Amino acid sequence: MRKAAGGSGWSGIGRVAFRTYGKRRTDVQRGAGAFALAALLWLVSSGWDGAAAADAVRIVVLGDSLAAGYQLPASAAFPAQLEKALKDKGVAVSIANAGVSGDTASGGLARLDWSVPDGTDAVILELGANDMLRGTDPKVTRAALEEIVARLKARNVAVLLCGMKAQRNLGPDYVRAFDAIYPELAAANGLIFYPFFLDGIATDAKLNQSDGLHPTAAGVAVIVERILPKVEELIARVKAKSRTSP
Repeated sequence: MRKAAGGSGWSGIGRVAFRTYGKRRTDVQRGAGAFALAALLWLVSSGWDGAAAADAVRIVVLGDSLAAGYQLPASAAFPAQLEKALKDKGVAVSIANAGVSGDTASGGLARLDWSVPDGTDAVILELGANDMLRGTDPKVTRAALEEIVARLKARNVAVLLCGMKAQRNLGPDYVRAFDAIYPELAAANGLIFYPFFLDGIATDAKLNQSDGLHPTAAGVAVIVERILPKVEELIARVKAKSRTSP
């Protein structure tokens, strides 16, 4: 991981560029088999074996520890809170948590096929924070995200792209190159776009855990509230596509 220059990140969180969102990738790789088994068990228990309600939109959140719910109970993680918020509004939806702590965009690409199983209607793509914190070349991050999007589009899976912003202590050149990845990728591929996944909580100590990186359950609730309109747009796109399919 590249050391960042001095200063604060996101104009409020100091020196967090020396850390990562969740465990490092080497630690994650050791648990990849366990995650695959957990994903399979989730699919069976949630009805993705074919018994799910015919009108339920099946969404996978492909991400890192911000999706996985680092240090939170499963019910407080982003996918679970989002599913509950949608169901409370009467939306038939099933949301899988395919977040892996410490994962990068390249890591998400490597596990894409088994993290996003057949039958998935839509993906909420939340990756890149660890790339940024480690100082990964933005070209590498961009290429991995582009390939993920291309492969999902080829499978007719709708995508909501969650943006990430570089901490400003990484320098203007890095910030400019990294921040441009997400809006440009969304525009080039006609994706539904949420500009900054941590919007509203990134600099609020009350909504983050002691590491200054990962949201508390209350912080996740803020993310869900803010991103909900975009997720509803994603679901509407899925339903519109299904109506026009032969």
